[in-house]
Amino acid sequence: MEITPETLEWREAYKLLIGSILPRPIAFVSTADENGIANAAPFSFFTAICAEPMLVCFSPMRRGKDGAKKDTLVNIEKNGQFVINIVSENIAEQMNDCAIEFSPDVDEIVETGLTKEQSQKVKVPRIKESLVHLECELYQVLHFGDKPGAGSLVIGKVIHVHVNDDLFDKGRIDAALLKPIGRMAGNVFTDPLAKTFEMIRK
Repeated sequence: MEITPETLEWREAYKLLIGSILPRPIAFVSTADENGIANAAPFSFFTAICAEPMLVCFSPMRRGKDGAKKDTLVNIEKNGQFVINIVSENIAEQMNDCAIEFSPDVDEIVETGLTKEQSQKVKVPRIKESLVHLECELYQVLHFGDKPGAGSLVIGKVIHVHVNDDLFDKGRIDAALLKPIGRMAGNVFTDPLAKTFEMIRK
């Protein structure tokens, strides 16, 4: 099968992306608006960029129905701060509930039964139940269109990291205890206990 992306409707192109690039880690991003109302939303277009400076990025797509920016992006552009809460198995259901398009005046962290906790360096709350938090200041944002299916690249500079004490040993995070989940295509997520194997880098 040979496919030219330009011939596809955006939803079909999206299906190709999420069916090919997997499993994908999930950035559970918390932000706040100008009135301090918290927002939380998951994004599976998410990765690290580099360690010096410590940069991470995620890509919020435009809303499929009207091409509008999502609340997460609007909040970040206004106040320049956000927290990436790493998703473990224990908060998978609440994370998924936060994918619902709530009204901007709804505090999604509270609405989904999670707990807000004050961050160390940013004014945005972190999600207490998450075991790893990356507190970020906006480094750069790039926009790629304004129609449904378009998106943006949000680059954050990590200025503080919180790791649950039980996970941290000799400078490393114990993935078996973190139990991170990943996103596959459609409604499928990866099991945190999925089979792993080791290969020595040459």
